[in-house]
Amino acid sequence: MTRVLLLDTYSLFFRAFFALPPMTTVAGRPTSAIYGFSVLLLKLIREERPLGLAFALDAPQATFRHAASPTYKAQRATAPDPLRQQLAVLPRLLEAVGAPAVVAPGFEADDVLATQARALTAQGRATRIVTGDRDLFQVVGHGVDVLFLGARGQKPIVYDLEAIARRYGLTPEQLPLRTALVGDVSDNLPKVPGIGDKTAETLARRFGDAATLLTRLDDVTPLAVRETLRGAAAQIRQTEQLARLRYDVPLPEGPLFTALDPEAIGRIRSLFVELEFGSLLPRLDQILVGYFNP
Repeated sequence: MTRVLLLDTYSLFFRAFFALPPMTTVAGRPTSAIYGFSVLLLKLIREERPLGLAFALDAPQATFRHAASPTYKAQRATAPDPLRQQLAVLPRLLEAVGAPAVVAPGFEADDVLATQARALTAQGRATRIVTGDRDLFQVVGHGVDVLFLGARGQKPIVYDLEAIARRYGLTPEQLPLRTALVGDVSDNLPKVPGIGDKTAETLARRFGDAATLLTRLDDVTPLAVRETLRGAAAQIRQTEQLARLRYDVPLPEGPLFTALDPEAIGRIRSLFVELEFGSLLPRLDQILVGYFNP
């Protein structure tokens, strides 16, 4: 029990909803997202045996990114009704766990996670962020890694500094410039036409950030790439600003994480019984034995 787990709550919840077939209670109440998220949560507790947990959630209000760019995430469809119904139940599960569930108006959960991870690092706490969002790779550093959960059927991957370097040939700090050049479809961030992954990674490795790249455009070759970048300078600056996570989110007073306790298992059990998650009750018993009595 040496590591704190930080969960990218909505990323994982939405992933569960779209990964699983529809599930309902006997009364017809949809439960697939709650069930899938619960399965993951129990698995993390059982296998990671964390020092403690914390949840990060997106605020319902627009963020500073939406204010800077009206097209940011504008392509995302409205959540289907079964998902919205389960989102209304999610706070009950988080309350049962008893760990901090942090929302910061004006910021996204990714910014909350980045700020939480930095604060925990300052305390000397090892931290693992659990997410299905590659944006959080830029938070990886000494004492912080990311457990990335891809599509259903894909094995989770732990990204530390070495894994980031193997995949991109970059440091985490250089990733926002890469995004500014190749774009991000999931966030509706535009790419620079004609700039592919390899060129973007070469430029990010050499210049590090948009300000340095655009200041030193005369050092870029070939000429066609230089002129393409020059023509897209404003877009590159804005996209990098949108892609770069913030580490200055005002976190609420109180602990950064909370250790799981046996009373939490009892609260979770009551909710699982209500939701008809009978198959998960033995897993709670395993946690009581393995987590609290190793």
